[in-house]
Amino acid sequence: MSTDAAEKTAPQPRSANNGNVTKRLQTELMTLMMSPTPGISAFPNDDLLNWTATISGPDGTPYANLTFKLSFEFPANYPYAPPTVLFKTPIYHPNIDFSGRICLDILKDKWSAIYNVQSVLLSLQSLLGEPNNASPLNGQAAELWDKDPVEYKKLVLARHKDLADEELAGL
Repeated sequence: MSTDAAEKTAPQPRSANNGNVTKRLQTELMTLMMSPTPGISAFPNDDLLNWTATISGPDGTPYANLTFKLSFEFPANYPYAPPTVLFKTPIYHPNIDFSGRICLDILKDKWSAIYNVQSVLLSLQSLLGEPNNASPLNGQAAELWDKDPVEYKKLVLARHKDLADEELAGL
């Protein structure tokens, strides 16, 4: 492939100039602000394509009373492609690796344009209490979830670290 051809097929710079993406994300933000759901929140960072979200650990799970920060990075063709979502707060979980990457079907091959930031956050909150141990990113966590809940909770608490906004900005 010639250099000219490579330049023509290279991805275009991402920006929120795409009116449809901007409008969709503004609508989602307004919904989150006007009808907040307990235990989840999200807000754009410096631009509309990058957000910081927060999830409270569900009651009755090893994550109860813990708070987790996540990053959302929206592609230029959102909502037809899923956002890239990462846990920024260190977390011990069968479906989340130590880099914060998440194994959740709706963020991959089961994505649909009907999903939004709120539905993704609610799905992730649910995943905290109901991991998919058939598809673990962290095999040890999947094994301990079923076999040793006390040890599992110890590792959850040992891994969790509340991140100040200043720390999150540096990640």
